[in-house]
Amino acid sequence: MRYQLAETIKNTLEIKKSQFITWLIPIADRAEGMEWLAKSKTEYPDARHHCWAYVLGDSPNSQSAAMSDDGEPSGTAGKPMLNVLQHKPANNVMVIVIRYFGGIKLGAGGLVRAYSQAVEQSFQLATLLPIVPKATLDIVLPFANEQWLRHQCDQLSGNILKVNYQSEVNVTMEIPEAELSTLTDLLVAHQFQYRTLEK
Repeated sequence: MRYQLAETIKNTLEIKKSQFITWLIPIADRAEGMEWLAKSKTEYPDARHHCWAYVLGDSPNSQSAAMSDDGEPSGTAGKPMLNVLQHKPANNVMVIVIRYFGGIKLGAGGLVRAYSQAVEQSFQLATLLPIVPKATLDIVLPFANEQWLRHQCDQLSGNILKVNYQSEVNVTMEIPEAELSTLTDLLVAHQFQYRTLEK
């Protein structure tokens, strides 16, 4: 089972007077992650380092990952942060650790431990929600049946993404994959046209 973060977590860890301000963020894509990174630099312009890592993709087989030490010694920040992310059951998540140097050097081992601990601690505060695989359908039906379809959508924990009114109603709808056969059986029984959209 894979999970996603319910919301952004912000947490501060202090080690030997250095502050490690951690943002653990649910993201949809790299562009959104980079927006959060820019935001962290705006909010903490005087911080020495804005180290980050992310894991994207809906399954372990289709994951893409990236990281940055942002000026810390190579391999002491981004890599340990990414390592923590990759061992969690959460997908589409980014972590940014903003460091204020406290005057006491931590050494390479100390930095690896500090950055790993900062991410671990944030995960302990996070709420993880199961990722439910969804199917998307395009459905064409008479105006008189639109309310019926909306009712079925609610019953099956679905979500109407788009409605187009022409000679008939064209509805784009997302439902949990587990409910797909229930819905398609109903549509076939009513002789409504539908097609399942590729992701």
